[in-house]
Amino acid sequence: MNIIIFGPPGAGKGTQAKILVQKLNSFQVSTGEMLRDEIKRDTEIGKKILNNMEHGKFVSDEIVNKLLENIIFDSKKKKLIFDGYPRTLNQAKNLESLLSKSNKKIDYIFFLNVNKDAILKRIEKRKILEKRSDDDANTILTRYDIYMKETKPLLDFYSSHEGFHEVDGSLGIDEITSKIGLILNV
Repeated sequence: MNIIIFGPPGAGKGTQAKILVQKLNSFQVSTGEMLRDEIKRDTEIGKKILNNMEHGKFVSDEIVNKLLENIIFDSKKKKLIFDGYPRTLNQAKNLESLLSKSNKKIDYIFFLNVNKDAILKRIEKRKILEKRSDDDANTILTRYDIYMKETKPLLDFYSSHEGFHEVDGSLGIDEITSKIGLILNV
């Protein structure tokens, strides 16, 4: 079973993906983690990524797609949970193409819908707990606005998918987990 979890920065995608990874014995495909790993390893790609993140911009599809391709075609990773990818219609089409070439498909799509105020409160907590460099309030607000603008076509694209479900992302972690669990029957 392959799943997409998407929503604005701070919506809880990573948290829910980690929970599902345990329940379903799947592999979490977190573009955020992949990007932060490149930054930590101080690669050339990592330097480009850091510059974009510091300015509240998304990393280019070219970079993300290359990192993603390596995971999708890894034969050891059969069940995937996509955490925060795709973010744009072009990324969704790229994902479909890669999955098709690897004889995989998306079974469920969860959109965690959260408003800007709830995001800011969560980011402040996450900044203290996780000490993430990309959790600056102004950066998050910029990323949120860009995300919502660029995600509208993605919502339209996926909303007709039979496995699409919108979940109130402003609920508590356990409530969101429960709602997703009921849909997946886990």
